[in-house]
Amino acid sequence: MTAIAYIRVSSVDQNTDRQLDGVERIEKTFTDKCSGGTANRPALTQLIDYMREGDVVYVHSIDRLARNLQDLLVLVDKFRAKGVTLRFHKEAMDFSPGQSDKMQDLMLSVMGAVAQFEKALINERQREGIAKAKAAGKYSKPRSKQVDAEEALGLLAQGLSQPDVAEKLGCSTKTIQRIKKASEAV
Repeated sequence: MTAIAYIRVSSVDQNTDRQLDGVERIEKTFTDKCSGGTANRPALTQLIDYMREGDVVYVHSIDRLARNLQDLLVLVDKFRAKGVTLRFHKEAMDFSPGQSDKMQDLMLSVMGAVAQFEKALINERQREGIAKAKAAGKYSKPRSKQVDAEEALGLLAQGLSQPDVAEKLGCSTKTIQRIKKASEAV
């Protein structure tokens, strides 16, 4: 039996320290820094591939695993089918293979629906805020960071990898790829 943690925060600048604080027997941790509403969560995919029958997966709370009720129920079933116990720390709920607690299943569905509803409210407020800001002339989409192409090409010429150059210049790897492609086209 391996004790595994799954941790998710919505953005790269959020701190993961508070999640699963006090759970001491964790042997392996998988961390995603992306929205719970997206299906593209690399660490969750790795976790599902990694886990084996008899393992226990700890998740801080239901909304850390999924913000969509259907996704949540599919994931819980997937864990059970692989013979893995899923423990939600905050809600003190366990879902084990072969376990059938109808009240706990109901609570999972209710809490999953609440998480989905919260996410919908957040998105609605965000859209309303953007609309008001646009109407007041205070909103414009964030622009990508301006990078000195010569500096980027110089760092690449020194042998630094594209991800290393991007990190050094504080931009995305995609920006460095565009700069390199543009220089090759000349």
